[in-house]
Amino acid sequence: MEVGQGLGGDELISTLQTLVYSLQLRVKELEAENSKLSSQLSNCDCSEKEKKKVDDSVSIKTRRKKLTKKGGYDQSIANRHSKRYVALKLMYFGQRFYGFSSEAQLEPSVESELFLALERTMLLVGDRKESQYSRCGRTDKGVSSIGQVVALFLRSKLKKACSDNQNSIEMVSREEYEGEIDYVRVLNRALPNDIRVLGWCPVPIDFSARFSCLGREYKYFFWGDNLDLLAMESSGEKFIGEHDFRNFCKMDALNVHAYTRRVKSFEIYPCDVRFQGNQLWAIRIKGSAFLWHQVRCMVAVLFMIGQGLESPDVIDTLLDVDRIPRKPQYLMAPEIPLVLHSCEFEDLKFICSSDKSMLSNGNGKIKKKIAHIPLMSRPTEPSYAERRAKLETQDKSMKHQQIRRL
Repeated sequence: MEVGQGLGGDELISTLQTLVYSLQLRVKELEAENSKLSSQLSNCDCSEKEKKKVDDSVSIKTRRKKLTKKGGYDQSIANRHSKRYVALKLMYFGQRFYGFSSEAQLEPSVESELFLALERTMLLVGDRKESQYSRCGRTDKGVSSIGQVVALFLRSKLKKACSDNQNSIEMVSREEYEGEIDYVRVLNRALPNDIRVLGWCPVPIDFSARFSCLGREYKYFFWGDNLDLLAMESSGEKFIGEHDFRNFCKMDALNVHAYTRRVKSFEIYPCDVRFQGNQLWAIRIKGSAFLWHQVRCMVAVLFMIGQGLESPDVIDTLLDVDRIPRKPQYLMAPEIPLVLHSCEFEDLKFICSSDKSMLSNGNGKIKKKIAHIPLMSRPTEPSYAERRAKLETQDKSMKHQQIRRL
């Protein structure tokens, strides 16, 4: 049988394109599974394991070992010092990091570098749990920030220690800021050049960098050539308000059961940067909270609209989860141009540093696809209900196996 027998030329091309998209997405799923398995392997107590790690990961562990041997960080000594509960405002360029969080055990991460610097400077009080550590957001691999916020107890020059039921802000009124440790200067000397502490602020002990946050603002930078910016902006305004964004995120049915989020504002505006006659633009999105990969999925669909590949009405269609419960398969926008710009808190005034230098690179330009399959014609991912049913089936199967072993 000849290739294409029984199918028209256009139909065959469409079928092959659909297959290519499916294979691309399957490759990404396999890569994610491989990362998860690698993480599990790192916890294995096997006597013989061969691990191939990136140079930065080895560097972090080597520096931590050297620090321990030299006795540079004695936690028992640090615990005897006065302490203060503070918030730190961070800036970092995310290209070389496996995200902000160190919990995935993929190094380097911004968080692991931060704690290494805290140990080297002997500012850390207790372990991470004892320090009452919290972070505002968990930016993904490659994503940068100029407004990330964390909170924790740090060593202080205050004569009287801040006990767990005292308010750190009240204590600062009895001491001048100038008499306190210069947290910004001290930490920046110990941090790599692509991470900077921009400021610090005393906060009450019931403060949480995550749950006390009133809003988060992201910016996505891109070159505006050959894009219908008016169509993109009018389409993006459809995101404003409270919606179910399950078709604009990477679904985590195991841990996330509510996909409704509120977008407070949306804007596309030109930046003061041009290159070879091409204007740099930015998408500004502000919301109370965001789902996993939500911003990159929103931007990906907006680029399809800007390229004339999709109608602006596709936003309304995808937001109607009763009509479209299963997300069409599409690739997210690249991570490098995405920046966590700011985190909003009530009555938080950071004592900022004048040292804000940081290296930056990366190109946010999206390459136009030669062929495009309409979103509503693509294969779809499992719905939330289907994912939950699969998880429950797996759970029952595991329980049955455990019973049989008994």
